[in-house]
Amino acid sequence: MVYDAVIIGGGLSGLAAGVRLAHFGRNVCLLEKQPRLGGLNSYYTLKGRQIDVGLHAITNYVPRHIKTTPLPKILRQLRIPYNDLELFPQTISCIRFLDKEINFTNDFNFLLQEIADKFPKQIDQFVKLSKSLSGYEGYSPSKEFISSRKILHSFLSDPLLIEMILCPTMFYGSSWENDVDFPQFSILFRSLFCEGLACPRGGMRKVISLLKEKYLHCGGELKTNCQVQKLITSDNQVTQILLNNGEIIKAQKYISSIGLPETKTLCSDLPLPKKLLDQKEEARPGNLSFIELILILDTPPVNYGLKHTITFYNDTEHFLYQRPQELVDLKSGVICCPSNYQIDNPSTKEGMVRLTHLANYHLWKKLTREEYQQQKEFCLKRSQEKTLKRYSNLEKAIKAQDIFTPLTIEKFTGRINGAIYGSPLKAKDGRTNIKNLFICGTDQGFLGIIGTMLSGITIANQHILY
Repeated sequence: MVYDAVIIGGGLSGLAAGVRLAHFGRNVCLLEKQPRLGGLNSYYTLKGRQIDVGLHAITNYVPRHIKTTPLPKILRQLRIPYNDLELFPQTISCIRFLDKEINFTNDFNFLLQEIADKFPKQIDQFVKLSKSLSGYEGYSPSKEFISSRKILHSFLSDPLLIEMILCPTMFYGSSWENDVDFPQFSILFRSLFCEGLACPRGGMRKVISLLKEKYLHCGGELKTNCQVQKLITSDNQVTQILLNNGEIIKAQKYISSIGLPETKTLCSDLPLPKKLLDQKEEARPGNLSFIELILILDTPPVNYGLKHTITFYNDTEHFLYQRPQELVDLKSGVICCPSNYQIDNPSTKEGMVRLTHLANYHLWKKLTREEYQQQKEFCLKRSQEKTLKRYSNLEKAIKAQDIFTPLTIEKFTGRINGAIYGSPLKAKDGRTNIKNLFICGTDQGFLGIIGTMLSGITIANQHILY
């Protein structure tokens, strides 16, 4: 059999592309090397509790009656009813640098008032910035990097406010050290602050199940525990895929959602163009990776003083978003409290706190197995002591805990260097120098839960359906 399309990788972008193609009657096969779908945004079980991986929030949240923003548009493209996600909005989140705090909700006017109160000399320019972003085409296929820092300095004169605005957008999507590509910044700014944050009932399992069911219902074929060994080409086209089990799969067109450098490794010993992308610099693996700590509490975290849904913090006035010189950088991070969403009738009386910090993949990689286990325990302890020291008696409330490192990310997603946001250089139009091979997902330049699904839909629409 020759498929119309084969999709490599069963993350959200691959699933969304598959749903779109299958809905229009294309004969499509999706390949996922893990037994579970979801990729960078999957889930696992910790002592009987379902734990999300990757998801802190679904961005771009809007109420059901709003129809013109990315979330409802994507749901229409995927034929998924809005109510099926059962989304619960955030309560209140914050950006905290030393003793300065900016709170924000899903009401953009709330953020404007916070800026007016805490940076009164900046509010007029901040309004001008937000208006300019509202009309900016963030999904432009421009290949040149545009510094968000430089543009923010052209609007705002207070360095601290600039750092505080950059912090969430970097943590939630930048593959560049100490900056973010301005088109991506514009998307992230709107999705975080102008629209908002929410969480689906059931977490990522709910989202993945909806996509999987829709894909199979439309006639898509799914192969899990199925790893691609190499892409075989002729005349600058992929002619077939060789799987690790020796099986050969053929298609007219191929979509890879596993990342640009990772896709290139599947082509490394074949007579292909020197570069997968037609640009000055070849896509390289990213350097930015993270550790995340999972703490299960005996009661919701709000009872211990953690009132915010998500806290982005930094211990200095200048935010260093870069690969740290040690295993983990605790000077900054993200504190997420999933039970602080406006969830009605929660399924458990327990609470959860997730702590995320920048980490150095290469230093973790050098550790022996014994050293690795020791450092995991040490990082758990250090992060709790430093990040949660302002919350009384929290340590006694911990019933279970876990940690994943850059090596965990590499193992379960195949991301080189454990780089969650992939290569700094993106295939923004989805094309590669191989005629029938296309890129979707993080390395196409769309980020976050909504962004990755939009990427899959866009590539399916532009390069396969139309």
